[in-house]
Amino acid sequence: MQAEVDIHNNIAAYPWHSLATQQVADQLASGTCGLAAEEARQRLTSYGTNALPLPRLPGFLRLFLRQFISPLIYVLLAAMLVSLVAGKFADASFIGLILLINALIGAVQEHHAHRSAQALRKLMVTRARVMRDGELSEIPAEELVPGDLVLLVSGDRVPADLRLLDSVGLEVDESILTGESLPVSKCSEALCEAETPVAERTNGCFAGTLVSSGRASALVVATGLATEMGKLSRTVAGAEPVKPPLFLRIERFSKKLTLALLVAVALLAVIELARNTEPLVIFMTAVALAVSAIPEGLPMALTLVLSVGTRRMVKRHVIVRKLVAVESLGSCTVIATDKTGTLTENRLTAREIQFFDGTKVLLEGGSLAGQETPAASDSVAGVHDSSENPLVGRLARAAALCNEAEWHPLDNGDWQGSGDPVDRALLVMAYQLGLRPRQLVADWPLLAQVHYEPVLGFAATLHGGHTDGECSRLVCVKGALEKLLPMCDTMATSDGNIPLDVARAHLLLQRLAERGVRVLAFADGNLQGECNFTGEQLHGLNLLGLVGMVDPLRPEAAAAIGQCRTAGIHVCMLTGDHPHTAMSIARELRLADAGDDPVTGADLSRAEAEGQQSLDALTAHTRVYARVSPEQKLTIVQSLQRQGQFVAVTGDGVNDAPALSSAHVGVAMGEQGTEVAKESADLLLTDDNFASVVAGVEEGRIAYQNIRKVIFFLISTGAAEVVLFVLSTSFALPLPLTPVQLLWLNLVTNSVQSVGLALEPGEGDEMRKPPRPPDESLFNPVMLRRVMVSGLVMGGLAFGCFYLLLAGGWALDAARNSVLLLMVLFENVQVLNSRSESRSIFRQPFFSNPLLLLGTLAAQGIHILCLYSPLMQSVLGVSPVSSAQWGILLCIALLQLVAMEILLLLGKEKSTSTA
Repeated sequence: MQAEVDIHNNIAAYPWHSLATQQVADQLASGTCGLAAEEARQRLTSYGTNALPLPRLPGFLRLFLRQFISPLIYVLLAAMLVSLVAGKFADASFIGLILLINALIGAVQEHHAHRSAQALRKLMVTRARVMRDGELSEIPAEELVPGDLVLLVSGDRVPADLRLLDSVGLEVDESILTGESLPVSKCSEALCEAETPVAERTNGCFAGTLVSSGRASALVVATGLATEMGKLSRTVAGAEPVKPPLFLRIERFSKKLTLALLVAVALLAVIELARNTEPLVIFMTAVALAVSAIPEGLPMALTLVLSVGTRRMVKRHVIVRKLVAVESLGSCTVIATDKTGTLTENRLTAREIQFFDGTKVLLEGGSLAGQETPAASDSVAGVHDSSENPLVGRLARAAALCNEAEWHPLDNGDWQGSGDPVDRALLVMAYQLGLRPRQLVADWPLLAQVHYEPVLGFAATLHGGHTDGECSRLVCVKGALEKLLPMCDTMATSDGNIPLDVARAHLLLQRLAERGVRVLAFADGNLQGECNFTGEQLHGLNLLGLVGMVDPLRPEAAAAIGQCRTAGIHVCMLTGDHPHTAMSIARELRLADAGDDPVTGADLSRAEAEGQQSLDALTAHTRVYARVSPEQKLTIVQSLQRQGQFVAVTGDGVNDAPALSSAHVGVAMGEQGTEVAKESADLLLTDDNFASVVAGVEEGRIAYQNIRKVIFFLISTGAAEVVLFVLSTSFALPLPLTPVQLLWLNLVTNSVQSVGLALEPGEGDEMRKPPRPPDESLFNPVMLRRVMVSGLVMGGLAFGCFYLLLAGGWALDAARNSVLLLMVLFENVQVLNSRSESRSIFRQPFFSNPLLLLGTLAAQGIHILCLYSPLMQSVLGVSPVSSAQWGILLCIALLQLVAMEILLLLGKEKSTSTA
């Protein structure tokens, strides 16, 4: 009883894989008849349901409130409070309205993204075949409890963590858990050490994995959060989130903006105090300066840029779950990608056939999609004609006959396969080589067979031929080369059968294995005499050749990695596969060179034991990681982050979830990805294509460029207002613009045009530039120089206009009216200057962004309408102007265009001389 209590308390950590099957049954008080129904109900109450808690979707109110968590928003809230204290209710209302609109846009966008991902909620299978009270029944998988006896067959999704009692030919696809691309052979009789890692526990199956072939009975040893999948789920939930790159940059930008504002306000206060100005007037002037300096429209513009990027990414097969992730992907300096299902198709394919006389046949494709029905076509794939080479025909015949899989053509031209992945791949190979397996089976009917079992290491079939009389039958065998060699006396060549050369066979196997492919050997022969077919009768056969099988690369993967290299992004591959397999894939992708070596999980463990410095030195330049555990993937990501890298992680399995959650941006596969991976990610790929990640990087970089364009536009016009105010105050002039007029500039005319900037298309060279340094501020030297020149030119010219008008005897309201119109015209010109940091306005396609042109005309049109609107005349203090006055002000505004073109020209000359 005490032992049962201990197991109940520690079931998640109990080493079931180290116990014999009878010991497991005894400890769980179960057996071949399963549990009694009443006992199962009691255990369900004790252990809980066999399900992982679904993540709670954030409500709209929570999403809405989350939009206010931003340093820039804090500054605006402070400005709004200051306006309220000062009694400037119109100013405070304008700022509050813009914050409200910004929060609504962001919340609606994120709510829509969550709904797009909501179809991915189910984590575990819904039904399981289980023995209860000695009878087989099918129950919801959520009702499974430790001790239940579960039956598995090919195609089943494993419903819980199991310890095998009995198995026949069982192979399980564990790629979503361990990253291992090939199915893993399982054996119920195997015993493992207590410390054996999950990927090497051959006597157990784990929740969420897929039975590729065979059948088994097993006892449930862990359910729900106690499963290996559940443990990873808890790791993801406890992962410490990192701030997105854009948030970090905005945070630094906001601090600098606040500091600059405080300096300007202090300077202004000192000047006014020296002139014995009343404190209330100084305070009101400071509020006006704050309103002019703070870009009230920036939060809404940023949200708009990210929303536009989100829609563009959807068109390129990327669903954005968090707005800020749009820019995060564009800022990444490292992409740590899973191999299986991300760079590869997670589909076993026959790649090449090697014969012992040096003959080699390379196979392309590996899919029957879109091909004709085999019965109607002599060559489905048309890659090779086996009739031209008898060796190819014999091996293809053996592969098609010694096979338990099937392919069925569908009405839409696609094909649906069933059975073991290896057998399915061999049937595709037979079709590619011009055979018609169904006709072949009809010509050579199956008489007997030896099913594949891991202990045997081979499968064999016996077929009847066309000869009557004596029992002379065709034998076909496939399996590991070391298992087939004792059965063979000869080996096939183009010149006929020759005596078996074991050394030659092993050399050929070694060459294939070094390239990371899975190798199967094939043999055939005749069985004489009685047809009592057993494995012991397999001798005197002829060794035909070897078939190399791989998980093929996605067609676009190599080109996508090449784009990353051009864009200065370091790509590293993280996989649970064997190092040979990992390096073979990496070299084929040109991700690794011939002299590169993979870093294994054992290497990482040793480096981690030596300290963070040793670990960081190991991960700094590594491109291929093999045999790494889920926890080590997280370790790699954290190490790269410590080195100042912005890390994007891609993956599809449960084993990728912790790293996805902790990266700056996590990208999960939307089609084949597991629910845990999808919930951990910021972005989802709808086509599971690594090339879409690169497309997302490009869109992210475009979004970041547009953010910089919008910031430059808003800050430069704000800087002009500050220059205008400081100069006016320094020369003892009245305020050149009222706070309401400043808000009109910042929230209405500016915002209308910033919408157009948010929609700017890419300039075409985004993926030919290196990533921006992670510690680079939004306000880098280029932007600082452009803002200073713009602010001085626009602010200085506006002050000159204001000064001359007052000196010429104009009334204060009339002078302000002209200055306000001039500032609107400056904005119209400046928005065109903001389209590129490095290209002249005259070298850009003028009509490539029609919405920007419409926004510019709209901003000017709205202001002109206000000049004639009695309501806006009273609110803004404006009045109509003559066409001659408008023309003069436009000519003054165009001087800003000339100034920016000169600055751009000087910048190019400086960079050329430096080079």
